[in-house]
Amino acid sequence: MEEIGDGSHSGRVEDSDGHAIAGAPAINSLSGLTHIAWLSNRRMIGAWYGVEVVGVAAHVNPGANGVAAGWGDTTVSPFILQWNEQKVGNIRIDQRVVLDFDLPTGEYQLDSNVNLSSHAFTVHPYYAITAFPRKNLETSWRIHYLWNGTNDAHPSDTPSLSTQAGQAIHFNATTGYGLPHGLWVGANGYFLKQVTAPRVNGLSIANSPEQVGAIGPGAVWASKRYLLYANAYHEFGAENRPEGNKVVLRIQWILGK
Repeated sequence: MEEIGDGSHSGRVEDSDGHAIAGAPAINSLSGLTHIAWLSNRRMIGAWYGVEVVGVAAHVNPGANGVAAGWGDTTVSPFILQWNEQKVGNIRIDQRVVLDFDLPTGEYQLDSNVNLSSHAFTVHPYYAITAFPRKNLETSWRIHYLWNGTNDAHPSDTPSLSTQAGQAIHFNATTGYGLPHGLWVGANGYFLKQVTAPRVNGLSIANSPEQVGAIGPGAVWASKRYLLYANAYHEFGAENRPEGNKVVLRIQWILGK
């Protein structure tokens, strides 16, 4: 089980050429996530089988466009495979495969331009790997594919009958060095790129796919039953989306230890 707090400030909105859009408002947001995962004692293709659920509450303020606060969409996974630690040569590795589904359960109002739910079903599988190439050195990667469904119920003041966000590939990565007393410090980053164009009323929108990268410092403190994470990110290379800075704090509680 873990609790994750996320705060971000996006001072720019970038166009398809990566240039700031004049007059676009700054966007500030706060969110809190509760993540519960369970692994059974049963194995499938050599891995422990499990499930997970993630609930989120958020507050988003994009300036004059309005404010939204409440529950966001729910993520559920009926399929987690977690393998035992293995070795490739002298490198220890841990691996996990997860099939997530995002359910449109969040706050959504037809008379609002700012909503916390996408009002669309998504499929979100990922593969995660952590490698320890030498003592006190680790690197972790999580590679996602995101398929977005169609939103057929748009706000009443827009002419669109339906929208569908572009399909995307994104990854998170960290590199850390272990210090005494369970402390790890290092760098972290992420990158997202839509590989298909968003669609409005079933038609692709030219020069509209999003992308963004980010990098920053991070730290983890581990005890027997708890892990505390702190990560900061500075975004760059944004196209067709906001660009700014983000801070993420996470507390992980390992049950059964």
